[in-house]
Amino acid sequence: MFQYDVVVIGGFGHVGLPLAISLADAGKRVCALDINRDVMDKINHGEMPFIEYGADKILRKVLKNKRLSLSIDAGVISLGQAVIIVIGTPVDEHLNPEFELIRKTMESYKKYFVNGQLIILRSTVYPGTTDMISRWFKDNDINVDVAFCPERIAEGYAIKELRELPQIVSAVTDRGFKKAKELFFDLTTDIIRLKPVEAELAKLFTNVWRYIKFATANQFFIIANDHKANFYKIYEAMTYNYPRSKDLPRPGFAAGPCLFKDAMQLAAFNNNNFYLGHAAMLLNEGLPNYIVNRLKISHKLREMSVGILGMAFKADVDDKRESLSYKLKKILSFEAKKVFVSDVYIKENDFVSQYELIKKSDIIIIASPHKEYKKIKFPKNKIVVDIWNIYGLGCII
Repeated sequence: MFQYDVVVIGGFGHVGLPLAISLADAGKRVCALDINRDVMDKINHGEMPFIEYGADKILRKVLKNKRLSLSIDAGVISLGQAVIIVIGTPVDEHLNPEFELIRKTMESYKKYFVNGQLIILRSTVYPGTTDMISRWFKDNDINVDVAFCPERIAEGYAIKELRELPQIVSAVTDRGFKKAKELFFDLTTDIIRLKPVEAELAKLFTNVWRYIKFATANQFFIIANDHKANFYKIYEAMTYNYPRSKDLPRPGFAAGPCLFKDAMQLAAFNNNNFYLGHAAMLLNEGLPNYIVNRLKISHKLREMSVGILGMAFKADVDDKRESLSYKLKKILSFEAKKVFVSDVYIKENDFVSQYELIKKSDIIIIASPHKEYKKIKFPKNKIVVDIWNIYGLGCII
């Protein structure tokens, strides 16, 4: 009855494409659906549109054996036995969940959904969304099963982790759970069943827990730095052969498209009674300001040029979404004489090479700890702010 086992809506992106590739490599007939023809052409030529370690070889393989197809025609939705929707719930300018995107998406694709399909929500959603989507299908007389199976991968490592990590599977009905379980069983036999609201909260709790841990590390760094103590000496003392402190992350920019957003979603879900989440947001989002203010105390910043090395939101990827490096750039553009920015993975019109940045900058801030930066030998007259401690010398600002 169906031409494809799976159609992935949002199939050219950081979540959808690795999933589509992995399912195709597991033997499924997969179609990745999205809206950008240029990106589609690039993928069809066997090129990943972003960094995803281990994906290129598998992509070329599943294109060659025709297990993976690409499309910008929404009509392919009708041809999929399972439809995976990689569209989450963003937050608006007032930090409230914004449901309009998923509503518009469902309405625009309504005529393509057909009876008997399995609809899987994959991105982080506001708790209750799975049940809401199930009611939407019933109200529109479309007989489908609705499931929520949250992605759990670290960006850049999805191909590896999709087969290594357990899959959380939830569905509105037992039949929907059975179908979703069978689909993901081709990637892993380690399946965890939850109710939809439990799965939605599990996804939010996971991301927010990471966000709070990063905030804790950043708070500790600020306290140590304000008292002229080298945080990284303290960090090594805390974590060396001491298992109860091993999960303390290093301080740095905690950003990206999920953590901040999900903390605010969870706060909204709990009637804005989420002091830990709000405190974490203030700490993590405030770190760029803190760094600049500390530099202003010890240097004549308005007479100095500052370079920002690394504009991606985390190490060794080319994703700049919600990166705090851009927030740092905005602050420095007001406070410093001149700002230079560079990233080994990202190219923009106003970016310079790392060599030019080092030459022209008085102060250099390591904003993204890309592995390539570990090899840099800075001139002795340069002030280097290494908040990630990639050079092992600690950091006092």
